[in-house]
Amino acid sequence: MNDQFEQLFNSAQTQQMLDQMYGSSQDREGQIDRYRRCMGGYLAQYGHIEALKYFSAPGRTEIGGNHTDHNNGKVLAASIQLDTIAAAAAVDTGVISVISEGYPGMSVIHLDDLEPQSGEGGTAALIRGIARGFQQHGYRIGGFHAYVSSNVLPASGLSSSASFEVLICQMLSTFYNNGEMDAVMMSRIGKYAENRYWNKPSGMLDQMACSHGGMITIDFKDPAEPQIERITGTFEAAGYSLVIVSTGGNHADLTKDYASIPNEMRAVAHAFGVEVCRDLTAEMIYGRLAELRETTGDRAVLRALHYLDENDRVEQQAEAIKAGEWQTVLKYITASGNSSWKWLQNIYQESVSREQGIALTLAITERFINQLGDGACRVHGGGFAGVILAVLPHAAVAEYRELIGRTTGTELFVIRIREIGAVCLNGEARQHP
Repeated sequence: MNDQFEQLFNSAQTQQMLDQMYGSSQDREGQIDRYRRCMGGYLAQYGHIEALKYFSAPGRTEIGGNHTDHNNGKVLAASIQLDTIAAAAAVDTGVISVISEGYPGMSVIHLDDLEPQSGEGGTAALIRGIARGFQQHGYRIGGFHAYVSSNVLPASGLSSSASFEVLICQMLSTFYNNGEMDAVMMSRIGKYAENRYWNKPSGMLDQMACSHGGMITIDFKDPAEPQIERITGTFEAAGYSLVIVSTGGNHADLTKDYASIPNEMRAVAHAFGVEVCRDLTAEMIYGRLAELRETTGDRAVLRALHYLDENDRVEQQAEAIKAGEWQTVLKYITASGNSSWKWLQNIYQESVSREQGIALTLAITERFINQLGDGACRVHGGGFAGVILAVLPHAAVAEYRELIGRTTGTELFVIRIREIGAVCLNGEARQHP
């Protein structure tokens, strides 16, 4: 199987794909070593490596559309070069077993029992939910062994959980459904597993960006059939680096904080007899403002107003990117960040006043950008704790890295947009967007 591994990863087709996935040929050998380690981990755990296949599902970055997807809104997002990878093989035992590098134990799921299990969380719960989702949508399921490794930073807004969900979907699609499941169905099943089996109130943005590949806008006006548009043009070619900055902070369960956002937005919508803020306008809210402040609260109204403007910004950002108007793009990213901070209010936890890592890191970054005269920054992902996104000229990244290290002592990571979504690296039918 070593010979088969070398033959696969030394082929011109695979090396071209790796360059598309990870950004350049310079890092190709390092990436191949990651898959080689997965092969070694698989061999050490399962004792054989015949019929082994290799999989990848990227993380994602959110460029526009902060907390809009769960109210049938629009988002601008992209797959990135950081990914979750696996070496895996189908087995006829009716059992899925997964080892995750760096984590203790093995997740073992018996496919004859796919009901949610009391107290089960994390990897096992997501796998069980995905298998049930496949069944519910008429897809075949079966057993496999897998050894998984990820460099998608956890708790970073880069969607490590969605990356894992999409990876499992790609495996089941490849092994038992001829690789025919598309990005939308993978996303729907990943969201179902996260909502139903892990009790996380996520929308479908994360899974869509991880499964599809490239920079895309997604319009969730009809959540069952989201409209996807590939956006050409890259920050890197325009002279800018996308930088993710860890802010440290507390590691408390933020589920209630996250859930409060869609719940409060929908409370405003329900006051008008509709389900989501997509069906509202600012004038409708203004016309009943006193009543809404009394029944839903001021924060709910502010969050609904954020939604309406943020939804419009996504389309404006996409048009500016397509036109190559990068200063306009930066203006909209800045406006999005300001709206999240002031109106959406997901920069820090209301109940934890001493820890405001995102706010402090944004303040330091804003001062740096103001002095530089170029760039933008905003909260990245769900918020409350975690990371920010900065868009900086390539030449400014080293100075910014030194500043962040000197002031906050946290890390930053330069990310690149990846054109290929979830994929099996073996065989002809490699990807099905």
